[in-house]
Amino acid sequence: MSSCLSGRLIAARSLAFRKTSFRSHIRRLMVTLVVATTIDPASIGPASALLAMPGWHPGPFLQDMASFVNKGVRLLKHDNSIVREDHLDKRWETATGEVVDEVIFLSRHTAASNRPALTIHPIGVPHLREDEVPAAGGKPGWAAPPNARMGPWLRLLKVTLEATHHGPVIDSPTMFVEIGSTEEYWKRQDAAQAIALLVWKGLGLDGGIPVGDWSRHNGKKKILLGVGGGHYVPRHMDIVLKDDVWVGHLLSGYSLPMEDNGDAGVGGTWREAIKVAYEVTKASFPGGEILAHLDQKSFKSWQKNAILSFLKEQNINVGKPTNFR
Repeated sequence: MSSCLSGRLIAARSLAFRKTSFRSHIRRLMVTLVVATTIDPASIGPASALLAMPGWHPGPFLQDMASFVNKGVRLLKHDNSIVREDHLDKRWETATGEVVDEVIFLSRHTAASNRPALTIHPIGVPHLREDEVPAAGGKPGWAAPPNARMGPWLRLLKVTLEATHHGPVIDSPTMFVEIGSTEEYWKRQDAAQAIALLVWKGLGLDGGIPVGDWSRHNGKKKILLGVGGGHYVPRHMDIVLKDDVWVGHLLSGYSLPMEDNGDAGVGGTWREAIKVAYEVTKASFPGGEILAHLDQKSFKSWQKNAILSFLKEQNINVGKPTNFR
């Protein structure tokens, strides 16, 4: 073999190695996926405000969905219901080779009170039976891993916590950030700007340290798993605001269906809901200390006793407010 041909073969192999290494690097790249829908003013408003900040450039399309790139963040816009587009994390990974580390959905919040609000919450419907149809996306018996940033972002902006509810189905650590509660407020630019700034600073796009990165927990490793209470989980939120703890799933009373069957025991899907919520919370906080916090006043004595017995059986530790300090 001539030295010239040998040299070309070596060069070709070197180029092939570099291309393979580059593709491997792309496959390993971890990104944050921010998702907005154009049909919701409380979603596209914050997305537009965020895109008006420096550093964004067009990214790849996911089917007919446009994306925008800024450092390790990918903002994806689609034209469909925010709770019906399932598996966007896996679809993004398949299309781009990038691994989705977390997902943040921008959305509207509705409430009977019609009060203005900025809210944040994990997602899932772990209490539903297999034969039930979720009213707002997701699938029965499922909950997404909670996004670790919820507690720190709650303290950063002083938004309101909501209990775990609705879809879409997704496997990555996820949270919803919402503007409520009527069309008047969904369209407000000051609310959109507040959410955009929260995401901008919270993800470190401002050049600062990202807020709520579990790998930077600095020894504060207690995670609250909320059990019981109303939709806005005030007793759980009090602890999160005061004691600098992390937030896992928050199961309000309606997500803990319980039936008193006398000697036959306590029926309902509450056990399944707690177990799923605990397991995916544990997955989001490797090495963390998960403590179930019960809203004691929201339960009857038989309900509380059944839950405490089940938590003990599952080796899930229970924490009083003082245990989170």
